[in-house]
Amino acid sequence: MKLTHVVAAIIIKNNKYFIAKRAKGKHLENMYEFPGGKLYTNETHEKGLKREIKEELDIEIDIIDKIGEENFSDNIINVKIHYYICSHKSGKITLNEHQDSAWVTKEEFKNYEFAEGDKDIISLL
Repeated sequence: MKLTHVVAAIIIKNNKYFIAKRAKGKHLENMYEFPGGKLYTNETHEKGLKREIKEELDIEIDIIDKIGEENFSDNIINVKIHYYICSHKSGKITLNEHQDSAWVTKEEFKNYEFAEGDKDIISLL
């Protein structure tokens, strides 16, 4: 199965992290994740991440730093997820792709079921 590169935004505001619940009917539905998505061919990580966050949440972000990457594959997907620490620059969050969201502290991560790839990156936060 072909490897797909994905970017994800770990958006931090007031010492809380933005997480979003995947939509019903999508792969890994009902699990929480750091929002983002697939890169287009020849698209930079930064440009793709800003585009995806605008599409999914209707906000602008500032990208601060890359924190890490994780590989995840199952019988449906084979992805390398590139994680970036970000800040909320402007706009009001609108959930265009997710069914729910939350701002949580590091300690509250344990109260949410995360998509497989995102579970491992939490330890770096």
